[in-house]
Amino acid sequence: MSLKAKTITGVIWSFAHQFSVQAITLIIQLFLARLLVPSDFGLIAMIQIFIAIGKTLIDSGMTSSLIRSQDNSQKDYSTVFFVNVMMSILIYVIIYLCAPLISSFYEEPILTPLVRIFTLTFILQSLASIQVTKLTKEINFKLQLYIQLPSTIIGGIIGLYLGYNGYGVWSIVWMNIASKMVFLCQIWYKSNWKPALVFDYSSFKKHFNFGYKLTLSGLLTNFYLNTYRVIIGKMFSVTELGFYNQADTLRMFPVSNLTATLQKVTYPMFSIIQNEEERLKDVFSKITGLVFYVICPAMFILTLIAEPLFITLLTTKWIKSVPYFQLLALSSVVYPLSIYNLNIILVKGRSDLILKIEVLKKVSSLMFLFLIIPFGIWGVILAQAISMIIHFLVNAFCCGKLINLPLIKQLLVLFKIIFVNLLLTAAIYYVIQLMNEFYNIGNIIQIIFVSISYLIIYLIISKLLDFKEFEELKNLVKSGLKK
Repeated sequence: MSLKAKTITGVIWSFAHQFSVQAITLIIQLFLARLLVPSDFGLIAMIQIFIAIGKTLIDSGMTSSLIRSQDNSQKDYSTVFFVNVMMSILIYVIIYLCAPLISSFYEEPILTPLVRIFTLTFILQSLASIQVTKLTKEINFKLQLYIQLPSTIIGGIIGLYLGYNGYGVWSIVWMNIASKMVFLCQIWYKSNWKPALVFDYSSFKKHFNFGYKLTLSGLLTNFYLNTYRVIIGKMFSVTELGFYNQADTLRMFPVSNLTATLQKVTYPMFSIIQNEEERLKDVFSKITGLVFYVICPAMFILTLIAEPLFITLLTTKWIKSVPYFQLLALSSVVYPLSIYNLNIILVKGRSDLILKIEVLKKVSSLMFLFLIIPFGIWGVILAQAISMIIHFLVNAFCCGKLINLPLIKQLLVLFKIIFVNLLLTAAIYYVIQLMNEFYNIGNIIQIIFVSISYLIIYLIISKLLDFKEFEELKNLVKSGLKK
């Protein structure tokens, strides 16, 4: 199978895997949001920084090294597997002992048992990490879908059952553990890889030397991203944190899923053509342009329909999340592009550069965050929105230097798309306000009207202005239907 055909097949199955699983996860979360209260989600948000940091330390960036390397052997896979498992146990013990300190910091006694139970997922995840890595390297997302889907459904059913029966925040905890357990059992049964009882120091050194810089940058990124939750949880309230966390989670659903879908395919694909400069630049430009063409209208539509959407799906008890969601959603249109720029730096073997720019971005962003904290929770959220845009610009600049694609050229490709979406959003917002002055059109009708009219007009404008991304999207859909 050619690289193009393999990539298209990979995109289709990756898309099916990511969106089917995440769509089910989203539906489960929406039902849980109706069963639970904002403070339950706030408690989970309080410990997310420790969960994120723990997962980053467990991997040590070595699975990315396995995907990038062209000549892995059983020694490589087995060595990384045992390192990951040992790290997961060590990190779990440390967090278990630190749980009372976490509880004391937030002044929430329930966090001690919550942390100790939830972080068992570290060990479960490490036991499946290499099987997932091999399937990703082989661009085999079909099997991943068949494994992940029942795991998510079973975990979700358990979570909803517990939530309905009054278990509160514990329904979220046991849902995650159950899902990881089912996934682990399936992947060990269905995967064709099992670890050998071998540990090779040269393999460890090779993958660790590449991966530790990614680990440091990942730690910095996770610490930075979760700083917002720490500050809101400490300075405001667990309920306020619940409102923020719900807004942040829902606005990241489309961008993170589209990014993860393509990243699973593009990273191994970029690795294959990493030495073909012109081809790499051409493929990268097409992918980023196409992604921005798709994600931009999606986020602008969500911003327009945020209030009726939250009321319809989550009830009015979550209405305070709406303005947080709208601001964060608009800034997140550049998130996928930021990640793909980092991918190029990664496949070029420049994990040292990634570490340097992560330090630069996160330190400057944290300084800005602490300067704007006096403005209250809105200052914190505004700092996060602005920082996401700045991070994209830095990543694009550094990536452009490596593949001779200047930042200004990347921005020019995006300008036409963002300009059309801004005008379209303003026009539809004005129409909705005008309609509501004379007649209350209702939440569901407003959601449908805005979504359909926006997409139809957007596609018509794309055709009239000869957007090359529009033609590429049509070709991709046609290719997928033929498979």
